[in-house]
Formats: sequence, C-alpha cells, structure tokens
Amino acid sequence: MLTTDIGRDAFKTPEAAEGASFTDAKAAVAELSRLYRRAIEFLAEQFEATIERGEARTRIRAFYPQLSISTSSHARVDSRLSFGHVSHPGWYTTTITRPDLFENYLIEQISLLIHNHDVPVVVGDSTTPIPLHFAIPDGSYVAAEKVERLGGPLRDFFDVPDLSATDDRIVNGNYTPGYGEGLPLAPFTGQRIDYSLHRLQHYTATRPEYFQNFVLFTNYQFYIDEFSTLARQMMADGGGGYAAFVEPGNVLTRAGDLEPATGEAPARLPQMPAYHLVREDGHGITMVNIGVGPSNAKTITDHVAVLRPHAWLMLGHCAGLRTSQELGDYVLAHAYVREDHVLDADLPIWVPIPALAEVQVALEQAVAEVTGLSGYELKRIMRTGTVATIDNRNWELRDHREPMERLSQSRAIGLDMESATIAANGFRFRVPYGTLLCVSDKPLHGELKLPGMATDFYRRQVSQHLKIGMRALELLSEFPPERIHSRKLRSFTETAFQ
Repeated sequence: MLTTDIGRDAFKTPEAAEGASFTDAKAAVAELSRLYRRAIEFLAEQFEATIERGEARTRIRAFYPQLSISTSSHARVDSRLSFGHVSHPGWYTTTITRPDLFENYLIEQISLLIHNHDVPVVVGDSTTPIPLHFAIPDGSYVAAEKVERLGGPLRDFFDVPDLSATDDRIVNGNYTPGYGEGLPLAPFTGQRIDYSLHRLQHYTATRPEYFQNFVLFTNYQFYIDEFSTLARQMMADGGGGYAAFVEPGNVLTRAGDLEPATGEAPARLPQMPAYHLVREDGHGITMVNIGVGPSNAKTITDHVAVLRPHAWLMLGHCAGLRTSQELGDYVLAHAYVREDHVLDADLPIWVPIPALAEVQVALEQAVAEVTGLSGYELKRIMRTGTVATIDNRNWELRDHREPMERLSQSRAIGLDMESATIAANGFRFRVPYGTLLCVSDKPLHGELKLPGMATDFYRRQVSQHLKIGMRALELLSEFPPERIHSRKLRSFTETAFQ
C-alpha cells in the first residue's frame, strides 16, 4: 500500500500494477480478476476501518483494471465479422469491472482480438478511480450515523460516482479521447457498467448475474404471470434444459425442485420486476415487465445493454389500425414511427431503425410453429408492417384528423408506447432487437374490449403469444454470436468489443 502526496492531499492506494502482456485470453482475464478483487477489497477494508475508527485520516483510492491493445497494422480481418477487431492502427483501451460476471464475455472478446491482430493485450491499473459505492459488497448495510461521524462529506475521503464518466458518448459515436487517452476498446467504461448493474438491482429486484443473454420485455403483468407459471412447471418437471428459475428478491428454484431454495420475495414488487429462466451457459431467457411508456422502456434498456445480451424482443399489446385486423391478431414490426421522444437527443429521429433478418425470420417461424399455420394462412393472423410508438397514452382524445393522416402516411398497422424505443435503443447499443405485438383493441374503429371480453381475450391469447416469444429466442440461441450480431448495427468506426 502506498501513501502518496499530491499538493495538500494525501491518499492511500494499492501498489501500482505495471502493465503485463498476454497472448492467452484466459490468463489475461485472470489478471483482470486479480487486480479488480485487490482494488475492491482494499476499498472495502479501508472503509470499514475508517467507519470503525470514527474518523478519516487520509483520502482512500483504488483504480479499475485496464485492458489495452496496440496495433500498427492496416491488415484487414474477415469482412464478415461485426466485432472482434479494431478498425484502424492505434492504441485502444477500456476499464474493466466485475470480471467474475463478464468472464466468458471477456475471454471471447479478448481471444478474438489476439487472434485477429496477432498482438498481445496488456493488463494493468487504469487511472480511473473506483467509486466506493461500487466496491461495497452486495447486501451490505452502512449505518448513516457512523458515516456522519467522519467529520466531513464522504466524498472528501473516498471517490464517488462521476457522472462525466458514466455517459454514453462511446455508443452514441461522439466520444473524442483527450490528450494521452486511448481509443475506446469497448462500448462502455467500467464505471458506466457499474452504474447500470446497481440500477438493475434497484429496478428489477434481481441480481445482474441472473440476467440471461436473451430478453423479453412486456408491458403487461399477464405475461409475467404466464411466464412464471410455465417456468415453475418446468422446474417441477426437471427443468427442460433450464437450470433454475429466479424471481424478484432473488428467489431461486432449481430444476427438479417444487419450492425455492434461496431468496426472499420483496414486500412489494419493484418498478420493473425481472424473472429469469437460467441456463448454465447464460443462454436462457429473462423477462421484464417494463410497465407502460417510452420512459420506462428507455430506462431498462439503458441498463440491460451493459450486460451485452444477444437479443431482446418486445412482446406486448397494441392498437390495431386497420379494419382488416381482428382482436388477437399479431403485428410483426419491420419499421417504426418514432414519436416517443425520449431518445431524440441520443439517436436523431432521422436515423432509420432497420429490421434484422435473423430476428424477423425467427419470430415468423415461431408464430408458424406455435399456431400451426403457414404460408398464406399465416397472413390471416399476422401482419408485417410499421408500428408507431407515441408518448401520449390518450392520443385518441385529440382531434383525429391530424394523427390519422400521419399514421396513414406512415403505413402504420399498430400503435403502442414502447416498441420503437426498445428497437431504437437496441440499434443504439448494438443489441439485436425485434417486436411482436398482439392487437388488443381498435380504437379508430370503435372496437374496445368489454370487461368479460378482456378476461377471455387475455386468458386465450397471452399464453400463445408468450410461447411464440420464448420459441423465437430459443431459435435465435441456436445461432453463433457472429450470426446474430448483425453488421447493420455497426457504424463507420466501432469498438472491438461486441
């Protein structure tokens, strides 16, 4: 441990780790893990000692580990690859957090870098401090009165989250490295990831490690209830390829069990509860009830994105806009009208959000398998077209002439409040996306559900719709990652990490 003087300030920090070169990805990740554990254990121990002592004598600081690569070659790699290589010669770097959580991901990404560029990666300490809040063990309780005895604000003695280091400039494509800084190697910095990992726990009441590589978002609890029923039955029957089912409160039921083994259900559900059908390889299914509205849709996808899922889909209800549609019909979105406005500052509305072939094919195949229909008969219950997403739940109360004209000009066939947001954030974060909605009413044509009709509709349709979504993700999970992560989502100059 070092005590370093900088001007009037003195701070304690672990011994600096000089950069070490690695040509083996597993060894590189092992060193990242060692440096990360050393840093957070140091912060936790120093914080505990400071709290017990009741006073802070000096500033405490530890740093994120750093991964970097340098290449001077313009050699081109396989042009079919959308990730795993840098675009130009230079020095590329990123800070790393939670190597335990991202171990498989890191090994895959680093292996591709070493293979594609035939140069080693370098692992050492960065100059980015780890905020104390991200080093305290999960579930720890810190009494406020003990902190108040320190004789000054906590930030005078420990680093706290820095919002200037948690923004999305890299994924938004407007990040410019400062003097002496490397080009970005990954889409998110360590502190940006830590921020989202803590938000996920807050919003979903489940730990980030339970999130799977394939995600379903819905705007109705009916879908969650059906998902939970199916998942519990699967666990009772042996799992069906899934190892566990996790509910809010980290309530975990293992395959083959009838009752949960660990966890405690929260007194009330969180804002956006998450449920996880867990596979050992992480290729299971996570389902989140995001509630209603584009703000929620952006919030949850902002945070799930740091986990680098292989795909996310929106399953929900929409207003059918065509006279030919019936309640219960499906809408497969291949384009979006974006009037949600929550992403206007990050992704201008003139940016097109393309349909992704692999996702569209998987969704259509899943509808065919679950319904037993195919070809021309399938078109009777499913229509492919444009979905309009708006931020005004009571749009029907306005003068109809202006919105109807715009909806007609856009060729929209369905309208909701979340789908375009989820698709646009998938595009922005390079996460493959798709949308399959179910027509639940037709307000332009006077078809609204009566209470009895609604109950019967949900009972009949939700189960089928959910099974279609789950089957689509199972089909996508059979693809290798390089097939799912389309080059359509990559800009002119991209990070090497997916």
